[in-house]
Amino acid sequence: MAASSDDMKKEFNFRRYQDGDSDHLPWNKSIWQASWTHKCPTYIHRTPPCQGSCPSGHDIRGWLDIVRGIEKPVGDVSMQEYAFRRATDSNPFPSIMGRVCPAPCEDGCNRNMVEDHVGINSVEQYIGDQALERGFSFESGAESGKRVAIIGGGPGGLAAAYQLRRMGHGVTIFEALEHLGGMMRYGIPGYRTPRDVLDGEIKRIVDMGVEVKTGIRVGKDVPMAEVEKEFDAIIFALGAQAGRPLPIEGADAVNCITGVAFLAAFNQGRLKHVTGKVVVIGGGDTSIDVASVARRLGNITVENEKDRPEHIIINQTAHDVAESAVRQGADVMLISRSPISKMAAAEHEIEDATREGVEIVGQLSPVAVIKGAEGRATALRVIKLEDDGKTPIEGSEFDIAAELIVAAIGQSGDLEGMEGYANDRNLIDSDKNFQVPGKPGVFVIGDIVRPHLLTTAIGHARIAAQSVDHFLKKKTMDVRPKVDVNFFSLMEKLEETDKLPGTFKADEREDDTVKPIDVGLRGTSDSNWAVHNYEDRSAHEIISSDMLFLGHFEHTPRYKRHTIEVTAEDVIGNYQERLVALSEEEVIGEAKRCMSCGMCFECDNCVVYCPQDAVHKTDKSDTTTGRYVYTDYNRCIGCHICADVCPTGYIDMGMGE
Repeated sequence: MAASSDDMKKEFNFRRYQDGDSDHLPWNKSIWQASWTHKCPTYIHRTPPCQGSCPSGHDIRGWLDIVRGIEKPVGDVSMQEYAFRRATDSNPFPSIMGRVCPAPCEDGCNRNMVEDHVGINSVEQYIGDQALERGFSFESGAESGKRVAIIGGGPGGLAAAYQLRRMGHGVTIFEALEHLGGMMRYGIPGYRTPRDVLDGEIKRIVDMGVEVKTGIRVGKDVPMAEVEKEFDAIIFALGAQAGRPLPIEGADAVNCITGVAFLAAFNQGRLKHVTGKVVVIGGGDTSIDVASVARRLGNITVENEKDRPEHIIINQTAHDVAESAVRQGADVMLISRSPISKMAAAEHEIEDATREGVEIVGQLSPVAVIKGAEGRATALRVIKLEDDGKTPIEGSEFDIAAELIVAAIGQSGDLEGMEGYANDRNLIDSDKNFQVPGKPGVFVIGDIVRPHLLTTAIGHARIAAQSVDHFLKKKTMDVRPKVDVNFFSLMEKLEETDKLPGTFKADEREDDTVKPIDVGLRGTSDSNWAVHNYEDRSAHEIISSDMLFLGHFEHTPRYKRHTIEVTAEDVIGNYQERLVALSEEEVIGEAKRCMSCGMCFECDNCVVYCPQDAVHKTDKSDTTTGRYVYTDYNRCIGCHICADVCPTGYIDMGMGE
């Protein structure tokens, strides 16, 4: 069964003849013969856009289909564990990512063309929370005898350790700070990443046999040359722990700090209050976190210079808890170049911060930091911008009084002691396999390549671990697929359910005169040694909404997670988690809203609407995910009704007999 010509890209097709070189009839006349056609149903597996939009490459459709009950667990495995195993093939942090990931998968969801996206994050949180509650653990692979050093214990480094231990490679993580977690711990406040949840998901990885060395900075406490000599491969997973300072005059004032430094001091438990008005510059989620934390910390009037927040942050000291007892509401303003409606931060985070008392002002750009007689910043000079967020409005400059100015405008790396690997942006270059160019056996992932999302670092880790495995086994690095995600494999599913095709043996045929070139030998429709009429295009194609039968799907409201609303009056010291998880019933209901794009979800439309009774359900003993129906090609006339009514776009009309 060949691919549908409608889906083939012309630039990839070799043309043996030019137009007019052959007397062949036009294809439309050749294919159609009165009431029948040579085009017959083919079952095509494609990648859904949720998965194609996910930087970690989650098989999102897969674990949603497990939660909803379409794909059944094997043996006595529970739905919760089966979904957990599928989800963590790509991402070992479902509880944390289900809470804090900005969910580009939901932006890509085809359900947006019906009414509203599937609440993927809420289902992922359920899977992760159930895993922690039920004590699910990870298995390590057979020991390979190879050792890999991972420099950095954040989401990328931990995810790489997880993937490598599954392959059986020894792993040692070097972490400069006291605890593992990286930006999940030191860059995001605990009311968004509850520490018991974070610790549980980290412990599950460490328990796989990962050696951990915290408080050890490679390049300072351990020479880089020693690490290079001792280990068979190295992965840099340093993150971008240095914030970018404001690129304006006066930004060298001691009370002008970065958002990264502010959040690290808070998450380490050192920063317990602010003093005076705080002005935050940014517009992304980090700037929202800074502003929201400042509101929770509250403001006190200090008499000792050393108690000002900038000194606590810079000098690595800690506030006295007793001082914080007299906290009052902090005056916090967040400014952004973009209009508020176009800020990079998630809309609900902006709404929460506003409710908590943060003043958010869009279309302002910093011009200069105004210093007082002592050299400290006293104000931030800004200029108003046009609606495009770029063009200054002449004569619109004004000053905003400030005691603390926090720049949350980006991040960069800190490669002290490892300068030989740094590029001109103080980051590290990588190729498509996440190997450092010109450095065999040295790989790099996460924000130190390009500051982005937590889930991006986790996606890098999956690919880099595969590259490390190839390197250690002295295999050629594979060319990465066009759609580089964690694919559902029908063959693995058939193997899991003991339904693999049989072995082809030509000498068992009754007619010994048949040669391999003969049609009889090549036919597979009456044999059990091939997967019939199935094509896997998931590595090459993402299925779009126009390939679905959207009319099948009724408008179904989302089951939305509720948020505990914190107001300006009760924000001080309020570190309660804000998200309220969905119940199991709600989670299953939300998973059922998934349209299973690119994969059969057993709706029976093709069976019901076939006018020739040519499409049938696969025998119960042979059915599995992806093999729910089959076509009797002796009855099929190629009318393509089954393809038209397939909600998921799983059926194509391909050439065949």
